[in-house]
Amino acid sequence: MTTVTVCGSPVSDHTELVGIICNENHQTFGPVADQLRSQGYEVAFFQPGVELYPVDLDPLALLVNKKTEPASFRALQYAETHGIPTWNGTTVFLLNARLVAKKALEVAGFRVPPVSLTPPDGPYVAKEAFDWHTQAVPTIGGEGDFYEPLLDAEPFDFKYYIVDDGLTQHVRCVLARSKLYGEKECLGLVDPDPDVLPKLEHLLALTGARALGVDVIVADGTNYAVDVNPTMSFRDAELADAVTDSIVDCLRTAPPRLRVER
Repeated sequence: MTTVTVCGSPVSDHTELVGIICNENHQTFGPVADQLRSQGYEVAFFQPGVELYPVDLDPLALLVNKKTEPASFRALQYAETHGIPTWNGTTVFLLNARLVAKKALEVAGFRVPPVSLTPPDGPYVAKEAFDWHTQAVPTIGGEGDFYEPLLDAEPFDFKYYIVDDGLTQHVRCVLARSKLYGEKECLGLVDPDPDVLPKLEHLLALTGARALGVDVIVADGTNYAVDVNPTMSFRDAELADAVTDSIVDCLRTAPPRLRVER
């Protein structure tokens, strides 16, 4: 049974309803829902990992997804084939396939670690082919679907976030302790590297995304992109306002939806 929480007053025939596949108390999307409600929209939160059906999706004016789950992909796929606009749709979701993401990063101009299908000599990182929310994170050593050499970098990720609100592309960079070395810990905002910014913009344009996250490490003075996140949390990035504006712009610029009576 689908779990849905609707924020605000009862939905009328003329109210635009935004569906978000995310936990209701999320650090970013909770405040985003409050801002949308203050602008006259209704918001329905759908429990991540739970299958959604036409009765859940057909009333939506827009579908937003926060989780890399197979059920989320099927919901986005249904939405796109039935004229329901999406904020980061199936094309962006495919960045969940790590080798697809790696190729997209290369095309956008990022340097990425080399890949092998067998463990390389020396320390290495093992990764699964798909970055599903429920799967294990990459590990130093061990087995995976493919492997990358462990680069000589400090145990920190520069977590870049870019959000397009239709007028401006907002970029933030959060310094975080790498999950390769234990529990992830966000250490605060830092200034983005100017060399990274055009690559982020290129990646956003290449994928048609409204927002993306890219993890960058610095090894021997060189930036390497090691991960793309199409369903980012924006944790500690202070981007709730930009995400709200991006969702509203997506609603305003979406083509009229053709509804077929049956």
